[in-house]
Order: sequence, then C-alpha cells, then structure tokens
Amino acid sequence: MDGLIALLLGVAAFAGAVGVLRAFGSRLRVGRLLGSTPLVTVAEAVKLAREAVPTYVRVSGRIDSEAEFEDANHRPLVYRRTRFQAQHGQTWRDFDAVTEAVPFEINEGLDHIQVDGSALAEGLVVVLRETTGSVGDLGDRAPDELDDALPARVIVEQVSSVEHAEVLGVPALRPDGSAHLTAGLGRPLILSTLEQPEAMRILAGGSVAKPRLAAGLLAVAAVLVVLGIVLLILPGSALAASPVPTPVGVSDTRSTGQGPGLTGAPLAAILGVLGIGLLALLVTLVFVRLTGGNRGSRADR
Repeated sequence: MDGLIALLLGVAAFAGAVGVLRAFGSRLRVGRLLGSTPLVTVAEAVKLAREAVPTYVRVSGRIDSEAEFEDANHRPLVYRRTRFQAQHGQTWRDFDAVTEAVPFEINEGLDHIQVDGSALAEGLVVVLRETTGSVGDLGDRAPDELDDALPARVIVEQVSSVEHAEVLGVPALRPDGSAHLTAGLGRPLILSTLEQPEAMRILAGGSVAKPRLAAGLLAVAAVLVVLGIVLLILPGSALAASPVPTPVGVSDTRSTGQGPGLTGAPLAAILGVLGIGLLALLVTLVFVRLTGGNRGSRADR
C-alpha cells in the first residue's frame, strides 16, 4: 500500500510539472530548440541548401541589410513587430499587430545566408519594449467594441542590423538561386539576438520561478516513482511475519496510550514529509497559474 501511495503522489507531481510547462505554450518548444539544435557555419548551411538536404540547423553571425529603416531613436532596423493588446481578466490578447521587414542576412566572415523574415512568428526572441496604459489611450487604433477603461499595452519586438544573432531554420534555395534559412521540417524559424540564459528568461515570461517550479515537481515525481516501484517489488519475505515470536511493542509512556507514533514507521514519516513538500509545490503552482506571473521584460516604458 505504501508503494501505491508513493506512485500516486509521483503521478500527481508529474501532472503538476506538465501543467507548469504547458503554461509556456509554444515558447517551451522554442527554448528546447535553442538549447538542442546543432550549430553549423554559414558556409555549411549554404552547402546544405545547394545540396537540397533538409536539415534543421543553427547558425550564428552578424545581421546585415542594404535596406534598413530607422526607429524613433535612429537605430537601423531590419524587422519590427508591434503588437497591441488588451487585458481580459488575467490574459493579454492581441487585437492588432503590425509587421515591418526588409530583406536581411546573417554574415560570418566572407559567407552569408539570407533569412526568411516572413516566416518569423513565435520564433522571434528579443528584448521586449513595452508601453502600458488603457484602451482609450490608443484612439482609433483600438476596436470600437473594446471598453476604453480596459488595461492595454503595446509590445515592440525589433531586430537591428548592428546586432549579432543566432538563427535556427532549414537551409533552402530561393527561386533566384540564393540560399536562405526558413521554417521547415515541422519546426519554426527562430531568431534570437540574446545570449542563451537571457533568451530562456524572456521565453519564461521574465521569471525564473516557473521553470524552477517545474524542475522541482519533476524531481519530486522521480523520487516518489522510484520509491514506489522499490516498495512494490520488495520480496514478500522481507515484509513477512517473523518465524520467531516478537514481543508486542508497548505504548509510549509520554503519550496517553496511543503507541510509539512514527518511531517504528520511518517510511510513513518519509512519505509524510514528501507529501507536505508536494502539497506546497502544488499550492505554489495554483498561485502562479491564478496570478499569471510576470508577463514579460519591460526594458522600455
């Protein structure tokens, strides 16, 4: 019975971890690909494109373009996506989005490869520039059906031609014969201008609490499942009655006759401690899901 209880608690911890990870949505997949996709040189990526070998790879280099456009601070940009959102309960929802892009490429030494900017979607990982206010502040930009008093925010994601970037995608040839990186093999085109630790923080919504919570739940689940399996497969003789008469234990003289408590049941004590830890983690999970956590980096207001 103790083994079954441990297994059930392990399953509950695993379900909690899955719940936390599902809250990341597509960002979880982007983070996994950033951490696991093999790095190749730009020259190797161009070779794969010319050989028509569909392979999902990662390249690194400097962004360059001959058709940059400037932002309000005169920074040369190659891509900018502006999202207008309104808050409904604990959820922010897009009601408009504007994308501006020009052809650009990744340079590494003398080699270069184009990037299919039109394929960038959830794979764009950059510092978010956010401005908050109310729907009424947006004027004609907001739909008439939205209440002017609703909280609103504008999020700008942009890529500059002076930045260094990592791009993940499938090398392929354009109709004109030039090589470019695009989405393919069921995986998104990803572009990140951040170091990997910072990119992971952005993908986690600006908070490290949720990833740590998921890791903690997975660790607890692993311990409980292993413990449960060990208890279930223990030889029956180990738990069988002793052939030699064993004196019946007396009650604890410090109690009112209830017995020695958990003194002779260390397993129950261990399971109790693990159960309390699991309960605390699940309560934290519920709190994070209800409050929505930190919703993004706010580098610029």
